[in-house]
Amino acid sequence: MARHVIRPFAEADLPAAAGLLTQRHQEHRKRHPLLPPDYEDERLALVEVTAAWESEGASGAVMVEGGQITGYLLAAPKPSPAWGPNIWVEAAGHAVRDPEHIRDLYGAAATRWVDEGRTAHYVLVPDDAELIDAWFRLAFGSQHAHAIRPVPDSPLQPPRDLVIRRAARTDIPVLAELDVVLPQHQGRSPVFSSAEVPTLEEALADWEESFDDPAYATFVAEYNDQVIGSAIGCSLDKSSAHNGLARPDNAGFLGFAAVLPSARGLGAGRALGEAVLQWSADTGYTSVVTDWRVTNLLSSRAWPRLGFRQTFHRLHRLIGY
Repeated sequence: MARHVIRPFAEADLPAAAGLLTQRHQEHRKRHPLLPPDYEDERLALVEVTAAWESEGASGAVMVEGGQITGYLLAAPKPSPAWGPNIWVEAAGHAVRDPEHIRDLYGAAATRWVDEGRTAHYVLVPDDAELIDAWFRLAFGSQHAHAIRPVPDSPLQPPRDLVIRRAARTDIPVLAELDVVLPQHQGRSPVFSSAEVPTLEEALADWEESFDDPAYATFVAEYNDQVIGSAIGCSLDKSSAHNGLARPDNAGFLGFAAVLPSARGLGAGRALGEAVLQWSADTGYTSVVTDWRVTNLLSSRAWPRLGFRQTFHRLHRLIGY
């Protein structure tokens, strides 16, 4: 007799799934206590799982052992064409007692997804080594990192040959140029992102309209009296990529940083990141979150060196190749 049964996820499974998610989050917070404690409460975890279940096009599977649900997997598509014909397992979309069983659940649920033509699969996984390994053995690879660190407890000083200051309206032309530089960099090897690159005119228009928004703190780095880089800090609430279990309480967000290619290697990226960290501390935040493409050789090295610890891994699999 089979030790477990896998069947499609049903609405009646939500409370049991919330219990599993609560247990997973409790273990996750032992490694990352800055993550929100709310979801150690099954009632709030239920809100997150219910939202995943009620997402348009959601489907998934549960594992039943001895009459108890011991694992679940839920996913839903996103409408953005940038992700391809996709399906997403978000942070609240999976939890298992035995990491190996995520492979069985995916094997059951993915049949429907591929039959529907959804061949680009994404999953947000906590930094549990056994769970990540199980997803890797489903042919997923690491694509994107979510990370956190506490705010600094003492002022940070930039290198002597750099000036870090708040941006002024006269900086808009170079700010717009830097808005183009980052997606251009992401589109090259080894990232190969397909994200659209704005025109310089579009970037200029956006800065002219949004420059005075008080919700965003923009910093620039100067070298020999020339602006060579910029970074933006804001509340994490402004980020649509960090929600629920992945959104710490009272957190700032390092949302953007770029340096002109000709000026890389001067320490401007680190200094700009430190400026956002200091701004976050001065603003009263207790932690700072950022994220990066793991194939971006610059940010994937700069931000961990700045003290950011990875909390979630966004993994990706493309079916059929």
